[in-house]
Amino acid sequence: MANSDLRLIKLYLDMLSAERGAALNTLDAYRRDLEDLSDFLSRRKSNFEQANSDHLRDFLADLSVQGIAASSAARKLSSLRQLFRFLYREGMREDDPSTSLQAPKRHRPLPKILTIEEVDRLIEAARFNASLEGPTPKRQIRALRHYVLLEVLYATGLRVSELVSLPAAAAHQDAQFLSVIGKGSKERLVPLSDRAKDAMIHYQAMLASQLKAKGTTEDKKWLFPSFGKSGHYTRQAFGRELKSLADDVGLDAKSVSPHVLRHAFASHLLQNGANLRMLQKLLGHADISTTQIYTHVMDEKLRELVEQHHPLASKAQKS
Repeated sequence: MANSDLRLIKLYLDMLSAERGAALNTLDAYRRDLEDLSDFLSRRKSNFEQANSDHLRDFLADLSVQGIAASSAARKLSSLRQLFRFLYREGMREDDPSTSLQAPKRHRPLPKILTIEEVDRLIEAARFNASLEGPTPKRQIRALRHYVLLEVLYATGLRVSELVSLPAAAAHQDAQFLSVIGKGSKERLVPLSDRAKDAMIHYQAMLASQLKAKGTTEDKKWLFPSFGKSGHYTRQAFGRELKSLADDVGLDAKSVSPHVLRHAFASHLLQNGANLRMLQKLLGHADISTTQIYTHVMDEKLRELVEQHHPLASKAQKS
């Protein structure tokens, strides 16, 4: 990778962080995409300052040959477009070679959805595990933490990154809303159910009691602290625990993830008459079109319902 490309990537990411408040996960994704492009260009004796439209088309074609999914290729195209737009705007290039590129065609899949009964099975199993007296206080805290994560996730529909990075103050006894910092450092308020709030308070009290028993005075910055680099519990660890729990209750672990529970929150609200605009605010979507995917889910569920239970539909299937 050319040193000049590394410098330009750093300049671009610094701009995203300073001017747009891009999250660390977003910056990491852009960095990976642009480093992939730089590596490709260097193999063709080129770089960001010299690349032309043909170079970029070859890069996209190479992604297709590698079998990269259309959704991933579209994201990489978006990354390089924004980079070259930045370089042109800042006078580092005299042209923008990405303007004539076409995005790969893709069909947006409907999100996977759990039924209300399936979500209940997960939460009740986690609640039962948390009620047992663990072999050690540490194991009991882990079980309670997992239950609280599930309870809060399904009650609020938070993104998993927002959930695991909740501050300790989120469990304040009088809190009726969670103040969440979402994508683009945008703040939103999410109502908190009494059950989720009580679970958070109980968990934090038990955590404080355990720390006191150890004689430690650890930083209380995070609601779900850990000893990792981030200082809080990770979304990857939560995902692994959730899949293990899904397997325990007889669900397909491959179809269960924190994001699937976020989808369940949204679709179940719509199913029970929630307003689409209000759902957009709760989920923190910048564009209503992102939220509208859940109306397609409901349409698909209604179609399946008719096909399964309408007498004429059943006759058509038999014939």
